[in-house]
Amino acid sequence: MRTAPTILHLDMDAFYASVEQASKPSLRGKAVVVGGLGPRGVVATASYEARVFGVHSAMPVAQARRLAPNAAYLVPRFQLYRSVSEQVMELLRALSPLVEPLSLDEAFVDLEAGGAAWDETSARLVGSRLRADIRRVTGLTGSVGLAASKMLAKIASEQAKPDGLVVIEPGTERALLGPLPVRTLPGVGPATGDHLRRAGITTVGEIAEAGEDELVRLLGKAHGHALYAMALARDERAVVAERETKSVSVEDTYDVDIHDRVRVGLEVQRLAERCVRRLRAAGLSGRTIVLKVRRYDFSTLTRSETLRGPTDDAVVVREAAARLLEGVDTTGGVRLLGVGVSGLADYTQEDLFAQAVGGGEEVGGESEERLDGEEGERERRDGEVGVGGERRWAPGVDVRHAEYGYGWVQGSGVGRVTVRFETPGSLPGRVRTFLIGDPELVGVEPLPLVPGVPA
Repeated sequence: MRTAPTILHLDMDAFYASVEQASKPSLRGKAVVVGGLGPRGVVATASYEARVFGVHSAMPVAQARRLAPNAAYLVPRFQLYRSVSEQVMELLRALSPLVEPLSLDEAFVDLEAGGAAWDETSARLVGSRLRADIRRVTGLTGSVGLAASKMLAKIASEQAKPDGLVVIEPGTERALLGPLPVRTLPGVGPATGDHLRRAGITTVGEIAEAGEDELVRLLGKAHGHALYAMALARDERAVVAERETKSVSVEDTYDVDIHDRVRVGLEVQRLAERCVRRLRAAGLSGRTIVLKVRRYDFSTLTRSETLRGPTDDAVVVREAAARLLEGVDTTGGVRLLGVGVSGLADYTQEDLFAQAVGGGEEVGGESEERLDGEEGERERRDGEVGVGGERRWAPGVDVRHAEYGYGWVQGSGVGRVTVRFETPGSLPGRVRTFLIGDPELVGVEPLPLVPGVPA
């Protein structure tokens, strides 16, 4: 491990919710929840004001509404989030060629590789400047952790939240880690945490005291060795600029269980088409087609079929997904469907036809790593056309009215849509209500968070 805190970990604060607050002046300082708004929607991000009421990520939105009924509930705007994320990543890439994005709002940076920092003083200065630059360019805040390893830098950024900077000086790592709960360490989830707790181990210091042999006995050789090393603050992982994409996949969760087998088949075909569009956009192809089905009772089945060579042909992927669906019983109803492609390559076998090496095998795990990292993105368009040709305006989407200008949808129903007219650089705006089919109201692209700084 290096001897200076030159590994930086950036974590944007409540990213999706913060973007919404920056975009909508009337929501600044208010409780904001971003996520799926249907009966089975899940919270993607909650603002710090909403967290006071106990709302947190991955919580069902229905539960969040009970805890914080007066919060603003908005659909995600991934196009804007990606755009703001790219602004932040550009700032990081200006510091070093070694930037490892973990998601839209989180990344590691090796400052030493870019000559940006070489000791504690220079690293702290870089961290302070980065936070100021992020605020200047995006209007948002980010928390920065600096340490001599990736594990410690991430722990430092957690301690810095929200809107802070923490530096872990070399030589202080063991004292810092000792009293922290075991779940602080990477790879220690609920199951491992419970297993350690039953053995009387609840802190990182107690992991170190237990000794390597005891941890191997409790957790197995690989996990035991790794956990003991982390408890001693040993982490030799390097910052990796390019992370290999393991798979490309899409999935949809349905507000009401689908019982009609024909409808299930049509949904699988639609998902296969979407998956291929993502595959081609990334310049990739793949050999293994994966179907994911979550049934009415929450049981999840994952089936795969491996082809003779990589493909990005929509017909091949559709037919393979349809074959996989034939072997799945959906009579009780389906609440989620997903189609993915793994075994990726950057070329395509042009003469490939869908003849599998071995179809129908079950793949471990419930979900695949997505190309864009967004769990359950629905890819719905603003002002999308609904049943009977009626437009549906989701809360939070951007609109423009011919007379009143730019605004965003607060809500809609009973044939009407309510819009608040304001922009990122304005004061809180006025609210007006229109007929849902008003021809003067149209969906538009989001405006930059900071006027004059393109998103």
